Amino acid sequence: MTKARRSGSVRAALGKLGVLLPGLGAVATTTMAGVFLARRGLARPTGSLTQLGTARLGGRACALRDLVPLASLEDIEFGAWDIFPDDAFAAAKHAAVLSTEHLELVREELGSVRPMEAAFYPQYVPRLLGPHIKFAPSKADMVEQLRADIRAFRRERGCLRMVAVWCGSTESYLEPTAVHDSVEAFERGLLRSSPEISASQLYGWACIKEGIPFANGAPNLTVDFPAAWELARTHGVPLAGKDFKTGQTLMKTILAPGFKARYLGVEGWYSTNILGNRDGEVLDDPESFKSKEVSKKGVLDHILQPELYPDLYKDLCHVVRINYYPPRGDNKEGWDNIDIFGWLGYKMQIKIDFLCRDSILAAPIVLDLALFMDLAARAGMHGIQEWLSFYFKSPMTAPGLYPEHDLFIQLMKLKNTLRYLRGEELITHLGTEYYD
Repeated sequence: MTKARRSGSVRAALGKLGVLLPGLGAVATTTMAGVFLARRGLARPTGSLTQLGTARLGGRACALRDLVPLASLEDIEFGAWDIFPDDAFAAAKHAAVLSTEHLELVREELGSVRPMEAAFYPQYVPRLLGPHIKFAPSKADMVEQLRADIRAFRRERGCLRMVAVWCGSTESYLEPTAVHDSVEAFERGLLRSSPEISASQLYGWACIKEGIPFANGAPNLTVDFPAAWELARTHGVPLAGKDFKTGQTLMKTILAPGFKARYLGVEGWYSTNILGNRDGEVLDDPESFKSKEVSKKGVLDHILQPELYPDLYKDLCHVVRINYYPPRGDNKEGWDNIDIFGWLGYKMQIKIDFLCRDSILAAPIVLDLALFMDLAARAGMHGIQEWLSFYFKSPMTAPGLYPEHDLFIQLMKLKNTLRYLRGEELITHLGTEYYD
């Protein structure tokens, strides 16, 4: 990441901000409806750090939106791609996350968002199939079609700046291969339609080439490989990901730091989820589940550091299950059984039953990422935005660096980055005033 501009040199957020969301499903439509309602004063953007958060500056508290120049909700123009042709109102009705009462209040705004045809290859998401898709002789041509979509949207909506946040499905598990090693290798792979290049990678590549910051809300490979990092450096584009941190993993990144801080041992952590939305249907496929499992299971190892504390965490049994259960819809249930031990090895248990709403938790993340990624671009920051790890299950980091999963450290890093951009003193919580 390049050194950011400081103290007043961040470019102002002038004009319209285009927010492109690949995947016009439950998460995207819930985000759009919430922004439309909030900017008309009809609902509160609860859960959004950019809209409600504060930061301490010396002896006073300052709203984050006053600390740094964030884009206004009034300036956002939404666009999307999807494999189904339904506009955002119809898609939101189908997702059944928000009440009819809420949706009717912003029916006109939602109805104006019509998805562009999607770049879609069913082998990467085998449980989904839709008619609203592009056709191209090669994946290189598909990237060019996506770039044409981006330029047309920018022109038609009069956007001075744009960002993209992946809100599409979890793809089958992929690891980086030789095709991902360099820009040249990836471009050759596009020309021969390499099977190692998934649909989400095409969106990421097209956005980077158009100079658009890209945040990945799924555990897909998408932009987390050397060729994408190299291209982002060349074009000065911020990247962030992976996988929105919403329900069960959010709870893990809250609880596990507490166990570690008090040196309580953990023998086992059994996690199971039931959900019935499109995400649940996709994750019913074993290869798509593997992508999510890898993302969810890495959290505890990184927080608890069993190599440093073998007596407390070395033999931790960590099990993750996701089950598709259609009656539950978007109202996901995450159940955890945690076996811990304390003084003299005496055992205890903690049980959590989180009856959460997946898209309600994800929507403020999408908004915050869109605004912070736009801020990063205006601050001259490009490449991996590790300071936004707060929002992800599997944070992207520069090669060789250790990903930070502790939610509280992540939040401190995020706020200190904003203080840095403003030229304010960083908060270390040292408390020297008690000793001077």
